[in-house]
Amino acid sequence: MKVLVALILLAQLPIHQAVPAAPPPPPLGCDDPEAEAAAALAVNYINDHSHHGYKFALNRIENVRVLPQGPNNQVLFLELDLLETKCHILNPIPLENCTVRSFEEHAVEGDCDVKLQNLDGKLSVVASKCHSHADSAEDVIRVCPDCPLLETLNNTEVLTGVAAALNEHNGKTAGAYLKLLEIGRARIQYHPVHLVFVEFAVAATNCSAEEGKNNVDACQLLPEDESNFGFCTATIATQPTLDAQVDCQLYGHQPGVTYSQPGQDTSAGLLPNVQGFTNHNLRLSHNNPVASESSSSEFPSPAIAAKSVAKRAAVEAAQHDKAVRPVGFAPPPPPCPGRIHYFKI
Repeated sequence: MKVLVALILLAQLPIHQAVPAAPPPPPLGCDDPEAEAAAALAVNYINDHSHHGYKFALNRIENVRVLPQGPNNQVLFLELDLLETKCHILNPIPLENCTVRSFEEHAVEGDCDVKLQNLDGKLSVVASKCHSHADSAEDVIRVCPDCPLLETLNNTEVLTGVAAALNEHNGKTAGAYLKLLEIGRARIQYHPVHLVFVEFAVAATNCSAEEGKNNVDACQLLPEDESNFGFCTATIATQPTLDAQVDCQLYGHQPGVTYSQPGQDTSAGLLPNVQGFTNHNLRLSHNNPVASESSSSEFPSPAIAAKSVAKRAAVEAAQHDKAVRPVGFAPPPPPCPGRIHYFKI
């Protein structure tokens, strides 16, 4: 009888079954909407904090890592490939309306590591590290043997050409006298005609063009609350005589938009950190002191990341070989790297 009562009592006790742990979320792919949104925010952040050169556009997401930090809190690490556009950083045109430079124009690529936080669904950039470089001359020549290549920004012909182009504009305009801020890029064509192609940023002064011709030293850039920046492109023929064809555009005053002046005399319009270089380096032009000082050490080590990726790939390959696949089965594509938006350098 006692045994029967014990069995009845046991039957009435709640049955606790082990609840299987929830499977980990699938890895975030480089082409997933979440990754694309984070990359877009990162690119805009980089452009907003760059002070020289051109805006960059996303070309490819190379890798994305997500590290949970607690409830509704994640940290994302992105590796991004960017391409230089034709919009100077002072140009108010939105990035989506800026044209990416073609491969034949001797493209410049940017490589960026960006750390973001996703807290309660709100993304914010914590830190970023970037550098940029021009494509190799050999790659350009292989595709386009006659295309002019990028020249160093302090090349004598380039400096002479920019001065001639700016004098040509100031000599013909009825507007404000323009001063050079910086040379953006330059290329030289040697055959069949010797031509210098230059692009440079300018700013309006408090002088008219006529006043500037008579006393250029008296002309000063407009104060910050009246500043008017612009951009010029020019083609200069040096033989048989110097002849400059120039087109300059002023953007009008843009509240909050400033130009970072160098800390030393650069009357030639060259920054101290671009002497001898062909392009403005994102590593030099972009800096976020607060984020970089506090968070630079928190970026995943490239060596560790490479080893973990290689190890994970080996394990996945082994599992793939052991698995029995039905006829016609195609494994899903790898989550990274993502698609190329423009072209690969």
